[in-house]
Amino acid sequence: MSAPLDRPLYGASWGSANARFFGNYSIFRGRASPSEYWWWTLTNALVLNALNLLALQWGADDWAWGPLGLPLMGGPTGEIAGVPGVLALIFSLGTLLPNLAITWRRLHDTGRSGAWFFLAFVPIVGWIVLLIFLVGGPREDGRRFD
Repeated sequence: MSAPLDRPLYGASWGSANARFFGNYSIFRGRASPSEYWWWTLTNALVLNALNLLALQWGADDWAWGPLGLPLMGGPTGEIAGVPGVLALIFSLGTLLPNLAITWRRLHDTGRSGAWFFLAFVPIVGWIVLLIFLVGGPREDGRRFD
């Protein structure tokens, strides 16, 4: 039996986590379990890596933004590397809102306000603290966000 979309599904499988990601496309209320969040994070990384590999085959000079970035030629200010770059851009823009939403819900599950997401704008230290928050387990006081 699956949990309703507005409740976290602990122990979610890869497929169910991805389905729930798109089912909760723009929902910022509620909570997301660690498995929901990390299965989607893996999927996102795999898709962007595959598009980067395609961009390399298409003629991009290098992994311009690293293995998880958009396949761009010449860094962030360079041109998009052909069809794979356009696909990566569409995928990234299409999943921007749900990525924010699942991060927000994951923070709720750890008992924190989703506003802690804005730590991402603090270079390095903010990212590390946000990662620690996201890795944390569910907390009972997170139920207040349901």
